[in-house]
This record gives sequence, C-alpha cells and structure tokens, in this order.
Amino acid sequence: MDLFEKCSGFYNDPKVAQKYGYPTNPRTVQEMGMFPYFIPIEQAEGPEVVIHGQRLIMIGSNNYLGLTNHPKVKEAAIEAVRKYGTSCTGSRFLNGTLQMHLDLEERLAKFVGQEAALVYSTGFQVNLGSIPAVMDNNDIIITDKEVHASIVDGVRQARVQKKAHVRHFKHNDPADLESILKALPPEPAKLVIVDGVFSMGGDIAPLPEIAPLCRKYGARLMVDDAHSLGVLGGGRGTAHHFNMVGEVDLVMGTFSKSFAAIGGFLGGRKDVIHWVQVFSRPFIFSASLAPSMVATVLACLDVIEQEPERITRVNGVSDIIRRELKGMGYNTLESQTPIVPIVIGDMMKTIQAWKVLFDSGIYTNVALPPAVPTDMSLLRTSYMATHTDEHIERVLETFKKVRHIL
Repeated sequence: MDLFEKCSGFYNDPKVAQKYGYPTNPRTVQEMGMFPYFIPIEQAEGPEVVIHGQRLIMIGSNNYLGLTNHPKVKEAAIEAVRKYGTSCTGSRFLNGTLQMHLDLEERLAKFVGQEAALVYSTGFQVNLGSIPAVMDNNDIIITDKEVHASIVDGVRQARVQKKAHVRHFKHNDPADLESILKALPPEPAKLVIVDGVFSMGGDIAPLPEIAPLCRKYGARLMVDDAHSLGVLGGGRGTAHHFNMVGEVDLVMGTFSKSFAAIGGFLGGRKDVIHWVQVFSRPFIFSASLAPSMVATVLACLDVIEQEPERITRVNGVSDIIRRELKGMGYNTLESQTPIVPIVIGDMMKTIQAWKVLFDSGIYTNVALPPAVPTDMSLLRTSYMATHTDEHIERVLETFKKVRHIL
C-alpha cells in the first residue's frame, strides 16, 4: 500500500473516513455546501466579522474580553515591532530571550499567584512540554476524562518518554478521583490534572473538592486555566475564583483567548519552573515568543487590571444567553461560563443547524466526532465583553426563530 493512499481515500471513500474516526468523508459535506471549517474571514471587528461580503455576529471566538481590537493593545504590538522587529529568530536558550520575556513571566506569576512563570510560544506546547518534564519513571498521572487535547498529548509523551502510568476519573467527579487515588500505592509520585474551565462544556472544575483529595493522598495538582483567565476570579483564574490560590501547584494558561495573542505559560514554584525550563523539549527547541505577542499580553494585563468591568460584562452576557437558551428548551449542558454549548446530538443535524445560523448572520463553531462522543455533536457558542445589547437580542431572536430546526 502506498503511504498516501489513505489520504485520497479519506476525502472520497466513507469507509476510509470511518476507519479513522469520522462518520463520513469531508468531501460529501463540502459538496453539499455545508462544510463548517476553514472558512476565510475577510474582516474581523471583535463581535462582528465579514465573510463572503456578509456581516455576521461572531459567537464562536475565544476573545472573551474583546481585547484583540483594544487601541492600547494594538499600539503596544505595533511599538514592539518597531523596536525589536518581527521575531527573535532563536530559542530562549540562545538569542531568543528579551528583557520583556522576563518582565512578562514575572508579571504573569504575580497575576496568577505563583512564584514564577515560564512563557512558551504556543499554549499547546505548555502541556505537551511541561507534563513529561515534571514526571519520572513509574510516576502516576490522573486526569479528568474531558481534559483538553494538549493535556492528552502531554500525558502520552510522559507515558512514552518517562514510562509514567496514567489513570482517568469521571468528568468532574471527585468521588471517582478519590477511589482512584485511594487504590494507588503511596510510593509513586502523583500528578492530578484538570481543566479549570472545560473548553467544550463550559463547566468549572470543582477545585474545593479536588484540592483536598490531592493533599490527602499526596498528589500535586495542575490546573489548565486556558479558558479561565480573563473570566474567573477577577480574570486571574480558577484558583482565585474559589479562593484557593495556595492549593494549586501548577497553573497553565494561554494567550490566545483573553490575552488577544498567541502563546502560553506555566506558573509554579521557582525550582519547579527552573526544572521545566531545562527539561521541557518543546520549550528548548522552539523559537521564542515574538516581541509583538509579548507586548500584546503585557498590554492586556494592564487593561484587565484597569478595566475590570470587562470581566463583569462577559459573564453577564453569558448568564443572559444561557438562561434564555435554556428557557427555549436548548440543552446547554452544565455551562457556567462564556462557553455555552448547544447539544444537537446527530452529526448531520448539527451541521445543518450551523448552516441555518450562518445563513441567518450568526457565526458559531461546530464540534463533531471524534472531538465529542458520537451522540453529542454540538454547536459551541462563546461570548465577549464587547457584544452589545443589540447583538445579544439578535442572537436570541435568531435562536428562537430556528429552534424548530435545531
């Protein structure tokens, strides 16, 4: 068999698509004019976008605080390009560390309540690199079953590189976590990993129940705050939300959501962060975060501290949306945040629902198998502080009109 035979088959033969976890081949959906991915956006203004000359309300972005178009944020990025150029063209180990990288790491550590922080070039790299870096032979990782793909891949690397053992507990189920921890031998080192806010369901990890279990059974706790920063705890994340800053050992965050950039960081004890800095391969062998991105995140931190009303607004908007959608009979799972899923179930019906909304001027995201279970296809909607009352009203009116279709 030729190496690339499966590639052409994936787009032409439903059986090949099914073999690799997709219910049907993408070409079928494309020919129907209903492929919901890789749609080019011609103009983006935060809560609105222009696609094919049509203006749509964007409820599919992680730009929770609406900072991608904030004047101070844009000017900071432009000034960094003027001063440093577009790239450092090297890793942090070599020529890729600017003083502003160190300033950002110090600022982030203080922001999330940790001793130190380490900035990566992407959020995915943080989990891919830091998890195997802190693990050792025969250590044990216990994760929530619904953690992000970057955690899944980081855990896989730890299993391959360090021979770490892996367990999974039922989603947001502290009792199941305790049953696993209780059954484990006391000698191996243990790391429990959860998302602070789960990226598909929009629900929050129950840290008040999970953290005491970690202490009781001698496990360290890592929280992925990619979708929590800018949203929970005055913008400072899940630990602050529950007033449990000292109970979380490692905090992971990304810049591609509330911080209007790209990149990510790990926060923790100084000695742990130094260890990761030396042993995390994705950190060591990647070019450093571009100056414009560093400046963007620094400016976003300023805005978050100076304009806390943005955090209040984005949570207020999502509270209204969630309440009204539930009232219309939509299944929004256990969402508590600006991520509001709408479960349709059937894959093709979910794609049809996306198309109806798109044609009505509402941009949503689609989550299909294998990203979700086969009977849990959904529309993933998310909201911004910059959505106006008029935007909210139009979104709700549209969902009300099309609910018989959805």
